Amino acid sequence: MSSTSIAPGEVEWRRADALVPYPDALAFMEDRVAGIRAGAAPETVWLLEHPPLYTAGTSARPGDLRPHAAFPVHETGRGGQFTYHGPGQRIAYAMLDLRRRGQDVRTYVRDLEAWVIAALARLGIEGERREGRVGIWVDRGPHPLGGRREDKVAAIGVRVRHWVTFHGLSLNVSCDLSHFDGIVPCGISDARYGVTSLRALGIEATMEEVDGALLEAFSEVFGS
Repeated sequence: MSSTSIAPGEVEWRRADALVPYPDALAFMEDRVAGIRAGAAPETVWLLEHPPLYTAGTSARPGDLRPHAAFPVHETGRGGQFTYHGPGQRIAYAMLDLRRRGQDVRTYVRDLEAWVIAALARLGIEGERREGRVGIWVDRGPHPLGGRREDKVAAIGVRVRHWVTFHGLSLNVSCDLSHFDGIVPCGISDARYGVTSLRALGIEATMEEVDGALLEAFSEVFGS
C-alpha cells in the first residue's frame, strides 16, 4: 500500500497513490481504529480510490443487486445499503475518536454531511441534505414525473466501534456513472432520484483540487 501524508496536525491525512483493494482498506481501518482506541495512533483521514466494486451495508437488500451486476460485492459492517466504488471517485475514510468529539453518532453523520457540502461549495456545487435520504444531493430542476429531479453526488456510510469511527464518504468526481446500474444505489429506486458526478455537473476538478477542498472544509467543520 503506497500512501503519503498530505497535511500535518493532530489528525493524520493520508492519500493513496494507487487504487486500493477493498480488503486492504478494511484491514488498515481495523488496525487504525484499534490503535486510536488504545491511544497508540492518531485520528486519521485516508483519501483513496478503489478498483470497481460494490459494497453491501448492514441494511442491504438482496433484490437491490441487479442480475447484470459486473463487479465483485464486498460485505461490510458500515451502515446503509448497496453502493458502488471505483476509479474517479474520491473515498474519504474518517477514523475519528468521538470520545474527544462528543459521543453522538447522529451529530457525527450530520458533520460528515456538512463537510461534503462545504467542500462542494469550494468547487462551485451547491450540495444539499434531504430528510430521509442519507448523502448529499444536487437539485437538477423539475422532473417530467412531477416534483424535482435530484441526483446524489456523495454517499455516506459509517461504523462506530467503542466510539471510534471508520468508513466515511464517497464523492463522485469523474467516475463512470453507468457502473451504478448494477445496483439500486442506497436502496432508492424512485426514478426522480439518480446519481451524478462533478464531471456530469460540468466541473472538471482534479483529485488534487478535490482533496484540497476536503482538507480545508474538514478544518471548518471538525477543527484540526
